[in-house]
Amino acid sequence: MPQDTAIDASATDRLQAVRDKIAKRCEETGREPSEVVLVAVSKTFDASAIRPVIRAGQRVFGENRVQEALGKWPALKAETPGIQLHLIGPLQSNKTKEAVALFDVIESVDREKIARAIATECEKTGKALTVFVQVNTGEEPQKAGVSPAETASFAAMCRDTLGLNVAGLMCIPPIEEEPALHFALLDKLAFEAGVEGRSMGMSADFETAIGLGATQIRVGSAIFGPRG
Repeated sequence: MPQDTAIDASATDRLQAVRDKIAKRCEETGREPSEVVLVAVSKTFDASAIRPVIRAGQRVFGENRVQEALGKWPALKAETPGIQLHLIGPLQSNKTKEAVALFDVIESVDREKIARAIATECEKTGKALTVFVQVNTGEEPQKAGVSPAETASFAAMCRDTLGLNVAGLMCIPPIEEEPALHFALLDKLAFEAGVEGRSMGMSADFETAIGLGATQIRVGSAIFGPRG
């Protein structure tokens, strides 16, 4: 079997396996699979690894770094209309212009400076960008995100003062803690903040997240395979 065909088969098989797990978990919890958006996290993978997943019908992708995404996604988006690209990693203020131009959704809004920079760039360009507020549910000092106590007021500031389209909240639970506790907290905080979106759950725990209200799951290695 030619190498590119082998890559196609494994990538599409893994994608289908994830889709099947989403459907099964939704059935178990009384939800519709259409309620859960699968964000295929393509960070560190090049265009040749991403194209088979696009050919299999996946249209929503996530990247961690603006510079890496700029190296592959302008061409991939030009090839296939309808791609929606999410920035799920931290955004530096000096990359805001490039990020707003390339991405459709920024999930990592975690401080006022970045929120204001995004709002300014959106006003300049007229782009209707969607954002999520990143919440540091574990209140880890080394991790980005607003504290749970500040989430509702920060989301309101982004929405009401800056005019951003705040679609929801995002979290990355601490590695050593039970993720379900953090997913349940994010669900509660989203309700309090008056937002619908709950971006939570990755390759190892997305089924748990679906059971606790996730509207978006961010899955990388379960689709693309191990990262080098």
